[in-house]
Amino acid sequence: MTERSAKLNILKFVKIVSFSLLLVILGFFVAATVRTLTFDVNAGLQLAHWEKTNNIASDINQHQREELLANFRDAIRIPTVSTTETQLNTTALREFDGLLRKAFPTVFSSHLVQHEVVANYSHLFWVPGSDLALVPYMLLAHIDVVPAEERDGWEAPPFSAKEINGFIYGRGTIDNKQSVMGILQALEYLLIRGYSPRRGFFIGLGHDEEVSGFQGAMNIVRVLKKKGVQLAFVLDEGLAVLDGVISGLEGPAALIGISEKGLATVKLSVSKAPGHSSMPPRESSIGILAGAVKRLEENPMPRLFGEGPERGTFEHLAHKVMLYTLCSGNLCFYLRYRVMERRPDTNAFVRTTTAITMFNSGVKVNILPSQAEAYVNLRIHSAQSLQEVLELIQSTVGDERVKMELVDGFDPLPVSSYDETSFGFQIIKKTVLDQFPQVTVAPGICIGNTDSRHYTDLAKDIYRFAPTWFRPGDAQRFHGINERISKKNYEELVVFYFNLIQNCDIKDLPSPHSAGHEL
Repeated sequence: MTERSAKLNILKFVKIVSFSLLLVILGFFVAATVRTLTFDVNAGLQLAHWEKTNNIASDINQHQREELLANFRDAIRIPTVSTTETQLNTTALREFDGLLRKAFPTVFSSHLVQHEVVANYSHLFWVPGSDLALVPYMLLAHIDVVPAEERDGWEAPPFSAKEINGFIYGRGTIDNKQSVMGILQALEYLLIRGYSPRRGFFIGLGHDEEVSGFQGAMNIVRVLKKKGVQLAFVLDEGLAVLDGVISGLEGPAALIGISEKGLATVKLSVSKAPGHSSMPPRESSIGILAGAVKRLEENPMPRLFGEGPERGTFEHLAHKVMLYTLCSGNLCFYLRYRVMERRPDTNAFVRTTTAITMFNSGVKVNILPSQAEAYVNLRIHSAQSLQEVLELIQSTVGDERVKMELVDGFDPLPVSSYDETSFGFQIIKKTVLDQFPQVTVAPGICIGNTDSRHYTDLAKDIYRFAPTWFRPGDAQRFHGINERISKKNYEELVVFYFNLIQNCDIKDLPSPHSAGHEL
């Protein structure tokens, strides 16, 4: 064999191997694309044979519709504002107590319901089940709201409950009086119709969630611990039904929060000798601190997208997101997080976020301040710890003249289960799909914090969801201006809790049914 023919044979072999590899890669790509396009995470649940199907119908007549909306408006009009841990509108909280008793007389008079006021303003309800072998669950919501001023740009006064184009405007309409009133309204209607639960449940309404829940939620937990209570699952506020919010997603998605980001509030300070402004030093305390703050903003925390629960979110949504049909594996996640980190509302899912929220210094225009301080608020990604975040801040600031102090903080919350054997997740999911069959249900992570974080000793599985519909721009209404909910959506919340309570009465989940292939 000549040297030329040997080279030709080698070249021919390389071409055959290369072509074969290309075919294999193409095959994998086609298979992944077909899988993504055909896989439906909802199908198994909808095919399953459920133990209990004869629920009381949730028909709401016109009189009841007017009644539930009137009760809800009354709740919005009461300014149950929490400003700080020591600044609560206790007059409004007492008034709210009276409203609950007036709006839900059957709940407060039924022999089936046990009620107690906790820490003066919070409420704990216990509805025993007929089957004592079934572990109870708990529904949470909170009564208090953050401050709101009409002069900030509200279209309607924030405590007016004014209706505009089918929406009720007011502080608390989506955070979180829609759940407070929705849960109790659902229970009221169930009791009126003769319902008696098989599985017992608790309802906890905290009065100071907006200022960390140290009085309301924590004291409710103490009461339950004394009773030796353990819970099958907890459902609190958190995520919602997102419609047109996730770029590239076909149709609405109901995200059920399975964890919360952690929190850190860090104080940065610089101390220098005071002096006269006519003889300024090369660097002032303000300048040194401003430099540290600028470095924190210019060097965000590392990207961690895909290393926490958010991977499960996009796996569940894959068949409805066009980007996933065009890529796979790490490439897909790379493209996804590059898109997400461009927007503040989605960047929060990619990393630990850093927000400079307060900057204080100086007492007079001609005096060099001796002290400058800034507060940094961080929401910690599930793949990081509080300690790791503090170390990263220290290294990024990189200046020994800047003192760092942890004011408050805690690690991200544990991740709750969401597979086919997860009782709480599947019950919530079924309730959503029965009511909104067009929705895709997926696990998600809360970027804020809720009262549910105080319940980790009582339940392994804690979920954060209410079927409040969010469309583009609605996320900014949280703690912002023009908070609102449609009348139709509030009625849907009542129906959701009405059905959820009944769906929890089964003993076991149905056997898992595959939708054709597994995630």
